[in-house]
Amino acid sequence: MANFVLVHGAWGGSHTWAQVPARLEAAGHQVLVATLPGLGSRQAELHPGITLNDHVSDVERQIAEAGFDRFVLAGHSYGGMVITTLASRLGKRIDGICYVDAFLPAGGESLWDITGEYERNWYIDTQKHKPGYVDPIGSIDFKLVPGVVGYHPLLTLLEAAESSGDEAGIPKKSYIYATDYQPTPFTRFAEIAKAEGWDYHETATDHFVMQNDPDLTTRVLLGLAD
Repeated sequence: MANFVLVHGAWGGSHTWAQVPARLEAAGHQVLVATLPGLGSRQAELHPGITLNDHVSDVERQIAEAGFDRFVLAGHSYGGMVITTLASRLGKRIDGICYVDAFLPAGGESLWDITGEYERNWYIDTQKHKPGYVDPIGSIDFKLVPGVVGYHPLLTLLEAAESSGDEAGIPKKSYIYATDYQPTPFTRFAEIAKAEGWDYHETATDHFVMQNDPDLTTRVLLGLAD
C-alpha cells in the first residue's frame, strides 16, 4: 500500500482530481487530496496576502495530520509550483513525483518567471479592480462559483520556488502533457522532463487531464508506487 498526496491547480479545488482519488483507493492505497487555502472548498479563507509558501506549508501540515511518512506526490498546473517546493522540503520522504500538465520551476523561479506573455498579461489585467485577486485564465465576465471555482491570490504567482537539493533524490519522476490545450505554457516543461529522462506521457485532452483521461493519470500515478 502506498500513500498519495494530490495537489490541485489555481482557481479550483480538490474536486478537479475527479475520479482519480477513488481509483487509487480502489487499488488499495491511501489518498490525501489537499485543498489549498483560499481555493475550492476553502474559498472563505481567501485574502490577497496568501503566498506560495502559505500553500506549501498548509499542504505540509495536511500531510502531517494524515500521518504519511512516505508518499507519492502529484500536482496539476499551478500545483507544480507547490509540489516543487514541497519536494525541496520533504524530498527524502517522497517515493515518486508527478507533474500533470504542470509548471516545473527551478529553484529561485516564480511562476511569473516561467509562464508566457499571455498568462502574465491576464494575471495583471484581471486584478486591476480587485487588487491581488486573479480571474480564472481565459474566463470572460467570470462569476465566482462558491466552493468550486473562484479567484486566485496573485502573490502565489510571484513568489519563487525553493530548492534544497533533496528534490533531486526522488527516485521516480513523471510528467503528463496535454497536447490539446492551447495556448499552453507547458510545452517547455514537457521538453525538460523528456530531456532529463523522466517517465513521460502525452494525452490528447485539454488542460484538465485528470478529468478527461483518468485512465492514464491513474496508471502513471500507480507506476510511481511500484
